[in-house]
Amino acid sequence: QVQLVETGGGLVQPGGSLRLSCAASGRTFSINVMGWYRQAPGKERELVATIISGGTTNYADSVKGRFTISRDNAKDTLYLQMNSLKPEDTAVYYCKAEARLGLTTMHYWGKGTLVTVSS
Repeated sequence: QVQLVETGGGLVQPGGSLRLSCAASGRTFSINVMGWYRQAPGKERELVATIISGGTTNYADSVKGRFTISRDNAKDTLYLQMNSLKPEDTAVYYCKAEARLGLTTMHYWGKGTLVTVSS
């Protein structure tokens, strides 16, 4: 099992910055992919960014150049640095981990942290 806890959400003005953190615990050695997803009110959950064990990253077009995903393996923590925030970035942000258990891939989710971008 893997447990994920997100922190760092809050209210920020347009153009501002926030850094989200996701602390992982449990069988963290089995994690090979981690990512951030978000869900705005009335919309489906969408991918924001992912990072694999080797460090390769992937971003949604809507956040490229503004958001940066990173992972500190020593601390078992995932980060999302968000700059130049826009009102449309308002959403609950979720951390996700994919872990291999033999031939099975397990998907774990945190409970989310709310980011509100508003003046």
